[in-house]
Amino acid sequence: MAWTGRYDGEEPQRVNKWLGQSGVCSRREAEGLIAEGRVSIDGQTITDAGHKILPGQTLTLADAAGGTGPLSVVLHKPMGYVSAQPEQGQIPAVRLLTEEALVGESPAIPDRDTRLASLGRLDMDSRGLLILSEDGVLAKAIIGPESDLEKEYLVKVTGKITPEKVKLLCHGLTMDGRALKPAKVTHLGGQELRFILKEGRNRQIRRMCELVGMHVMDLVRIRIGTLNLGDLPEGRWRALTSAERAALIGKS
Repeated sequence: MAWTGRYDGEEPQRVNKWLGQSGVCSRREAEGLIAEGRVSIDGQTITDAGHKILPGQTLTLADAAGGTGPLSVVLHKPMGYVSAQPEQGQIPAVRLLTEEALVGESPAIPDRDTRLASLGRLDMDSRGLLILSEDGVLAKAIIGPESDLEKEYLVKVTGKITPEKVKLLCHGLTMDGRALKPAKVTHLGGQELRFILKEGRNRQIRRMCELVGMHVMDLVRIRIGTLNLGDLPEGRWRALTSAERAALIGKS
């Protein structure tokens, strides 16, 4: 993983501690990266795990020599595929990550030995943006307990849409005995709603709609934090860029 950051603290700080606080990696991982010679400050490689970065200095973390770091991909998942561990007869979304379905270039083409976890579930009967990754730091930023990233969905429903129902969807519903966090729900016209959530309980949007007398006919996720689905065709995938990764981590 390549990463660059400017230290704006008021006092010198140990490099491994700052990388850990910045969400780039754990302190122990930082010590290993320093030992591998992958950390430099203002262009000078550092080798001492106890080295301190000074205010105003810029740290650069280089990719491993001959390697590409953890693989992370962006997939436009169609309906009919599961994002999590498949049950008998189900097809995992990772099967879509073929060379033929790739848009652009990727540092690697996943195979059956590649362990890519879905960072945020997307039901089999839902579609849209799905991130699959072997990057633990990115996973923590997106689905960790302290994550504050928004997830945005376009949802088509049956049933009457009223201002009172939209208000309840925004705040006031309880699920599994616990109140839901406030959401941003807007009526886009016709039978379409926009949901912006900061949590992801099992089949949450579908169950929310059922609680107010509506039924979801189509659900597509179009954004996770700073990352948009954009014009990526359904069933196709691309590699997550280093800039996109840094933005997701920085916004967590």
